[in-house]
Amino acid sequence: MNKTVRVVGAVIYNEQNEILCALHSPEMSLPNLWEFPGGKIEEGEIPEESLVREIQEELECMIEVYEKIEEVHHEYPNVIVNLLTYKAKIIEGEPKAKEHAQLRWVPIQELHTLEWTPADIPTVEALRGICP
Repeated sequence: MNKTVRVVGAVIYNEQNEILCALHSPEMSLPNLWEFPGGKIEEGEIPEESLVREIQEELECMIEVYEKIEEVHHEYPNVIVNLLTYKAKIIEGEPKAKEHAQLRWVPIQELHTLEWTPADIPTVEALRGICP
């Protein structure tokens, strides 16, 4: 029985309706794939709190979290990921790639051109459905 890990991802928008995408570095799991930045939900945290904390740690900026976009259960070979993605906006600071190889602002219509981690794909699809 695989362990389930609860994680959160931030779909961070800017004024141009672009979304902040983060590239896994070669040292991370699923190297060279793109993801929505975020991380594990700690014991006792609500998902929105986890997201604010993780983005502070990973990108050194403050976000405001809005509605949930998608909830995904994805089974990887050694773990099941329960990913909750939320719409978010940076309210303070500039995102810095501390753990990721690269950060990139990508127009919603072009999200599908990146190679995403499997758990993030349903969110990419949902976003394409929301936006013309």
